Amino acid sequence: MGHIQLHTNATGLSGEILIPGDKSISHRAVMFGAIANGTTTVTNFLLGDDCLSTISCFRKLGVTIEQEVDKVTIYGKGLNGLIEPSEILDVGNSGTTIRLLMGILAGRPFHNVLVGDHSIGRRPMTRVVKPLTLMGAKIDGKKSGEFTPISIRGGQLSGIEYTLPVASAQVKSSILFAGLQAEGATIIHEPAKTRDHTERMICQFGGKVESEGLSITIHGGQELIASHVNVPGDISSAAFFMVAGAIVPNSEIVLKNVGLNPTRTGIIDVMEQMGANLSIQINEAEQFEPTGDMIIKTSELVGTTIEGEMIPRLIDEIPILALLATQAKGTTVIKDAHELKVKETNRIDTVVEELTKLGASIEATDDGMIIYGGTPLGTGVVSSHGDHRIGMMLAVAALISTGEVTLEDAEAISVSYPQFFDHLNKLMQ
Repeated sequence: MGHIQLHTNATGLSGEILIPGDKSISHRAVMFGAIANGTTTVTNFLLGDDCLSTISCFRKLGVTIEQEVDKVTIYGKGLNGLIEPSEILDVGNSGTTIRLLMGILAGRPFHNVLVGDHSIGRRPMTRVVKPLTLMGAKIDGKKSGEFTPISIRGGQLSGIEYTLPVASAQVKSSILFAGLQAEGATIIHEPAKTRDHTERMICQFGGKVESEGLSITIHGGQELIASHVNVPGDISSAAFFMVAGAIVPNSEIVLKNVGLNPTRTGIIDVMEQMGANLSIQINEAEQFEPTGDMIIKTSELVGTTIEGEMIPRLIDEIPILALLATQAKGTTVIKDAHELKVKETNRIDTVVEELTKLGASIEATDDGMIIYGGTPLGTGVVSSHGDHRIGMMLAVAALISTGEVTLEDAEAISVSYPQFFDHLNKLMQ
């Protein structure tokens, strides 16, 4: 794909789209299906590169997985059915795959080597290596296990009590997977509430996990039973169209089957705070993950401050919220977002750099950014820097740009939303 010309000067977006499956839930559905006993089916599975990396790794660990378009069938044989892989496990661009898989492999009595692409090679793994080592796993890698390739020799684990130094659902989930296999109880304390898809799915697969305030307890030796997972639409993917509907004139968009897990809906709260014309119809039938349909119309927006406990609930939506803020009245301040520096790119610097190219008035701070609103966007050559969320944010920015916008490295978008441009074209008809 390389360089592409983006749609500019959009006069209105209308229609309805079914948002592709949630990335976090798609990953976890495969993982739980693989370590449960029996046959698990997953529908509305996200066909992004990241989730396909998870399938590939579990096949190498001896799990039979069939895939027909967005339906996946996993023939689980329990944790003890996993086998030592004959080749290296390649996670591609997926931070979720490597960090959660490390938790599963920490308790398996064999040797594994995990690698990923160039971006994964720069992402810190110590935050997972440290607690898993405390539980008894033998882990090594570049800089004592800080970077890939990572080598794990798993085995007998003991439960620990651990306080997470950063609010990270990936680290929490990795420890929970290890805790399922450890002797005794594992207790995790979070500094702030993070997405709880792993805890919900443990319950869906017949396991037990206790949450009280910011503390989570899991007991080892649990057997999981196969389940059916209908993956809700990914709110992090819906976010791009939520913002597009709010900032493109004469727009009204319906987004179907969007996941409304309260640990992920920070973007809805912030957009409502900024005055977005947004309404939601809840789907009452869903048992484990709340979902609903969303209607978004062109909106008069005002600036706001995004900080503190809100940040973990919208960490992946900050690039698109930065764009939204360029079109709001007044100034928007984003702070406490240090985690953005260790995503696929340093998202603080990248968002500021790319939106500035289009004429936005935005500056980076140590832990976020300041965006001066009411700024028209113009022509430019922009880049995703290999980061899917930056790529989609720029495609939405182009819709309100007055001149030509070229996006470099557009193929990165397929990581989480392969049909993104098809859906965008549909709304522009």
